[in-house]
Amino acid sequence: MGAAFAAGVVFAQRVQGARASAAGVSVAESMRGDRQHRGGVQSVSGEKTVPSSLVTGEGGSDYTARHLLVLEGLEAVRKRPGMYIGSTDSRGLMHCLWEIIDNSVDEALGGFCDRIDVLLHQDGSVEVRDNGRGIPVDVEPKTGLSGVEVVMTKLHAGGKFGGGSYAASGGLHGVGASVVNALSARLDVEVDRSGTTHAISFRRGTPGAFAEDGPDGKFTAGSGLTKKGKFAKTRTGTRIRYWADRQIFLKDAKLSLESLHARARQTAFLVPGLTIVVRDERLTESEKVEQETFRFDGGISEFCEFLAPDRPVSDVLRLRGEGTFKETVPVLDELGHMTPTEVTRELGVDIALRWGAGYDSTLRSFVNIIATPKGGTHVNGFERQLAKTVNEVLRSSKLLRVAEDDITKDDALEGLTAVVTVRLAEPQFEGQTKEVLGTSAANRIVAAVVAKELKSFLTSAKKDEKLQARAVLEKVVAAARTRVAARQHKEAQRRKTALETSSLPAKLADCRSDDVDRSELFIVEGDSALGTAKLARNSEFQALLPIRGKILNVQKASVSDMLKNAECAAIIQVIGAGSGRTFDIDQARYGKVIFMADADVDGSHIRTLLLTLFHRYMRPMVEQGRVFAAVPPLHRIELTNPKRGQEKYHYTYSDAELRRTLLEFQGKGLRWKDPIQRYKGLGEMDADQLAETTVDPRHRILRRINLGDLEAAEKTFDLLMGNDVAPRREFIVDSAATMDRSRIDA
Repeated sequence: MGAAFAAGVVFAQRVQGARASAAGVSVAESMRGDRQHRGGVQSVSGEKTVPSSLVTGEGGSDYTARHLLVLEGLEAVRKRPGMYIGSTDSRGLMHCLWEIIDNSVDEALGGFCDRIDVLLHQDGSVEVRDNGRGIPVDVEPKTGLSGVEVVMTKLHAGGKFGGGSYAASGGLHGVGASVVNALSARLDVEVDRSGTTHAISFRRGTPGAFAEDGPDGKFTAGSGLTKKGKFAKTRTGTRIRYWADRQIFLKDAKLSLESLHARARQTAFLVPGLTIVVRDERLTESEKVEQETFRFDGGISEFCEFLAPDRPVSDVLRLRGEGTFKETVPVLDELGHMTPTEVTRELGVDIALRWGAGYDSTLRSFVNIIATPKGGTHVNGFERQLAKTVNEVLRSSKLLRVAEDDITKDDALEGLTAVVTVRLAEPQFEGQTKEVLGTSAANRIVAAVVAKELKSFLTSAKKDEKLQARAVLEKVVAAARTRVAARQHKEAQRRKTALETSSLPAKLADCRSDDVDRSELFIVEGDSALGTAKLARNSEFQALLPIRGKILNVQKASVSDMLKNAECAAIIQVIGAGSGRTFDIDQARYGKVIFMADADVDGSHIRTLLLTLFHRYMRPMVEQGRVFAAVPPLHRIELTNPKRGQEKYHYTYSDAELRRTLLEFQGKGLRWKDPIQRYKGLGEMDADQLAETTVDPRHRILRRINLGDLEAAEKTFDLLMGNDVAPRREFIVDSAATMDRSRIDA
């Protein structure tokens, strides 16, 4: 419902009275404002204004306070109905009906009503009946009017503002009944209380009495309720019948029976035990009266089953809980003053969810039975904690491998049908349409309930629940892996450049990220090491390219021989920036290139051959410090009696370091398992060990390849890798005596 002004809406209209009449100016023209004189203010009707000089002269001095029009009571509603009901078409007509029905539903939420009847009469009127407590009929002290008249004629008046009558309602509908009254040609109210029926009628918001049936009969204005009939004092309820004012609503505006049934069904699901009967009497005499009854004792569990489109993977789960929060709100004191007061609110959470075999997700959310189709803080808390809880259980149960990324919200929502409801007093919505909940505490409280209740189900030891939980977790993991595979395929196609052939090498295990600064290419020695590296890497930004043994020595080979070599061609193709003089580092697809070879003589030889390739054909990568050598460990020491807080496993990278470490452990009284594991190659490592020591950026050791002196580097490469053998033999003989033998894998 649109926003309402507190006691009346003030509209400034330029009325030129006698002057306008004397000058022959029409009333419509005399109401136009001075847009230029007052900075572009538009008239009330929204039409363009004309300069005031055309009406009142250059100064506009005749515009005074007496020209201000104050619309009191329900006049503002009739003047601007769109502000209150959204529109004056069929949607606005339906909105009016649901304002009346929601008042009865709020009685049901409080436990005072279990049946609501909605009748669409032949004469175009609509009647809503309930067996709730009935609108108060005693006199309200401040206004001197009966409670019925206050509710029906005063904006922002009702039982939901004080906090004593309703713990939770479908929003603050203090303008609900009064707005419907203002927009009705006739509205009749009958209230059963204290063994008597109290009745009153209204014509376009004015109380009085009609001499005959229908909205066009003789009407006599007058305040006060009339009494009629006697019955048992235990019988209570309210009956409201109204005829929508066709002066306000469009001629083709009409109530949709299908929409009414859908909303009634939804409400019956949300309020278990409430019976809603919709009876359509608008049909001709030859047709049967259509009547539908809605009642669902199963509540939102039945609603979830009703919404689910696919075969179930799990039963319907109910996640219930509550929490409290504090907020500062203005409270009306005994003297009629609004005083800011900190109050403690209770927020109840009730969620029904079920995973199905399909792929689509269905999520409905409600606040005090009011639908929030665009979500809000309660939905944010549910979705965030759903993904987080499922991730925790997947990690603890090892269903998600170490190298795999966490599942996302969409993975957990795949095939999920959920109904999320919260109940609280005075919810805060973002805007009058109540489509988005804005109460910030709902996020935290809903998340806490989901974390506790959902984890209890997913980790349950009961046989039936355990099987269902396993099926749900496997479905989520399958959804995550399918998403990753689809993204990898998409990114592989997107990352191609003009320098590449129609496709990247099949053996490349590419990464998903297209952020060059973050991405890394590991050139791995051998297919055996590739398998372990795939499990150890972070596929988001780490790519793997295996090579078979030692590549071609490009220092001796020609350019054509280099390009014919499968390994060299694959490396240049994958990096994607060309080679030699045409190399463009801005086109490089990776921010880092890391050589990952075994920690032995062959591994050192492979790194040298790779560095020769980069130095000769992709030198800018080396010059900018984007080429690295991984440093895998040689040994792993397993302590048998580690002290508290001490790591059980220790890695060393040389024999000398191993000896020093063992002496240090011996001095501290630590014992280790014999024999000490010695890695002969990367393929001997488990994925966790390789990730921890060589791949994971948080723990690994990398050696950056630098070219401090390019000329000296070129001479060294030519000496060690060139075609002339004699200088290389001489260098080996002369350097044998000064060689550090600890650097050789003997």
